[in-house]
Amino acid sequence: ITCEMASMNPKIEALAKEWIEIDYHKPTKEAIQKLLNEGNEAELDKLLSKRLAFGTAGLRGPMGAGYNRMNHVTVFQCTQGIVAYLEKTFEPAKLKEMGVVIGYDHRQNSTGVDSEMMARVAAAVCVSKGIKVYLFGKMVATPMVPFGVKFKGCAAGMMVTASHNPKDDNGYKMYGSNGAQLCEPHDQAIADLILTNLKPWADYGTLANTVRDSALCVEDLDGISAAYYKEMGETLCYHKADNAAAKLKIVYTAMHGVGAPFCERSFATFGHNAFFPVEEQNKPDPAFPTVAYPNPEEGKGALQLSFETAARVGSPLVLANDPDADRLAVAEQKADGTWRMFSGNEIGMLLAHWLFTKASLPPAKLAVVASTVSSKMTRALAQKEGMRFEETLTGFKWICNKKFDLQQEGYQVVVAFEESIGFCCGDLVNDKDGVCAAAVFAEMANQLYAKNMTVAQHMTTLYDTYGHFISRQGYVVVPDPSLTVAIFDRLRNGEYPKTCGKFAIKEVRDLTVGYDTSTPDHKTTLPASQSSQHLTFTFENGCVANLRGSGTEPKLKYYVELNGPDPAQVTATLLEMVTTIVERFLEPERNGLTWAGVE
Repeated sequence: ITCEMASMNPKIEALAKEWIEIDYHKPTKEAIQKLLNEGNEAELDKLLSKRLAFGTAGLRGPMGAGYNRMNHVTVFQCTQGIVAYLEKTFEPAKLKEMGVVIGYDHRQNSTGVDSEMMARVAAAVCVSKGIKVYLFGKMVATPMVPFGVKFKGCAAGMMVTASHNPKDDNGYKMYGSNGAQLCEPHDQAIADLILTNLKPWADYGTLANTVRDSALCVEDLDGISAAYYKEMGETLCYHKADNAAAKLKIVYTAMHGVGAPFCERSFATFGHNAFFPVEEQNKPDPAFPTVAYPNPEEGKGALQLSFETAARVGSPLVLANDPDADRLAVAEQKADGTWRMFSGNEIGMLLAHWLFTKASLPPAKLAVVASTVSSKMTRALAQKEGMRFEETLTGFKWICNKKFDLQQEGYQVVVAFEESIGFCCGDLVNDKDGVCAAAVFAEMANQLYAKNMTVAQHMTTLYDTYGHFISRQGYVVVPDPSLTVAIFDRLRNGEYPKTCGKFAIKEVRDLTVGYDTSTPDHKTTLPASQSSQHLTFTFENGCVANLRGSGTEPKLKYYVELNGPDPAQVTATLLEMVTTIVERFLEPERNGLTWAGVE
C-alpha cells in the first residue's frame, strides 16, 4: 500500500473497491483500479462520490468509469430501479407477458463503453427477472422505442442515447406504458428505487454477453418498423401521387447519427422522391467529425455541409435530423442565395396548420399541445379555428402525457411540439419524432412549391392571418449549476422585479415555487417543481419572457416572444428586449457567463 493510499479518505477507498468488485468490463474496472493504486483521491472522488441522477431525461452524462458517468454499471443499477418500479406497478405475470422495448444509438468512447453494451445489460436485468425484452438487433432512431411500446403493448421502453449532446456524452431514458416519457412523481419513485437496488441481481458479465440468446429476448425490428411506417402512411400522408410527381429537390442530413435509413423509408412511405443526402454526415459516426456540436438547433453553422450539398444539386430546401432522429430542423434558400433557418416555433406552426387543414374531424374534436416556452402562435391558430389548445411544462414528458390524456377524452391531437425543434405529428407516437415530421414537412413543401410558393412565403401568410408572433430563443453557458440557482434567487429576492430597464412588467409566474401574480389565488395552474428553475415575465407591451435552467445541459435558457401588426417594429422591440433581459436579469459579465448575443 502506498503512503497516498494509507491517507485516502476511507469512504472514497471503499467506493473504489466496491466498483472494482461489481464492474465486469475490463477497461473501466482497470481505470478505477489504476486510480486506486496511484492514490488519486481527487479523481476517484469526482468519478465515484456523486451518482448520475435519474431526472428530467432519465440519465445523461459523459461516458466512462464511475458512478458519475454513463456506463454499463450505472445503467444496470438504473434498470434495477426501473424493474423494481414496474414490479410495484404491474401484476408480476402481466409484467412478464407485456415486456419492455429497448433500443440504442451509435455512441461510444475510448473505454469501450458504448450504447449497445448498455442496452444489452439493461436487457439482462429484465431477463434476470423473467421479463420479456424486445431488444433491437441494430441501432435505431429513438421514435422506434415509444412506437414499439404502443405496438407491442409493453409495460415500458428504454432508449440508450444522448440525442444531440456532445460526442463524449450518453444517456438512458424511459417510456411508460402509454409510450410517453415518465413525469413526476414516477421519475422520483424510480430514483428512490435505484438507490435501494444498487447491488447486481445477477452475474451481468455473463448474462449481458449471452442475453440475445435467451428465449425471453426477442428481436422484432422488422415487425415494429413495418407497423410504424404502415400507420404513418395511413394516418399522415395525403398526397402520395403528387409527392411522386413533385419536382422539388430536398437535401437531408443525419448529422452523423442514425436517422438516414429511417428517413429514407418514411420518404418512400409517402411516395416522395429520394432526398439528396449530405454524404459526409449520412452514416453513424460517434466522433461527429464535421460539426462542433451535433445539434441542428445550433443553426447555420451545423448545416454548412447541407448548404454546400444543396448548391451542388440545386435544392432550395434542407431537412436535418439530430443524431437520434427525434428532432427536425428546416432551412430554405432565399432569393438572394442565403439561407433562412426556420425556428422550432415556425415549424410547429407550419405543421399544426397543415395537419389542421387535412384533419377529417371537426375542429371541436381537434387539439394542439405546446410547451409553455413555445410560441403562442399555435394558440392563436387553435382559438381562431375552434380547436382546443393545451399548454404544458417544458419537455416532451409533459407534452405527450397531456397529449395522451386528450386522446383518452376523444380528441385528435394534430401536433404536439416544443420550440427546441421537437414535433409529434398525429397519433403515431407519444414522443417527438423527426423521422415522421420530415416526411410530413416534405409533403407540405411539395404542395407549396407546386403552387409556386415557398415555405417562407406561406409562413408570411400565416403571420398575416394569425398574428406576427416574433420570438428569439437562446442561452448563456453556466459552468456551475449552483450559479443558476443563485441568479434565480436574486431575481426573486423577496420581491419580484417590476421593470427590466425601460420595460414595465405586468405579471410574474414562478414555476419553481408555484407563485403567479395573474391568478386569483396567486398559485400557478401548471405544476410547480422545486427541482427546476423557471420564471416567466409578462410585460405591459405583451412580451412574454421565459427564463429556465436546462435539465440536461450547463445552460440557462431564455425564450422571448412579442406579437403585433408591424413585423419590423415587433422585431426591433423584441431584439432590444432580449438584450435588456439578458444583461439586466442574467448579468453575463458579473456572473462569468458566456453569451453569443442575439440577431
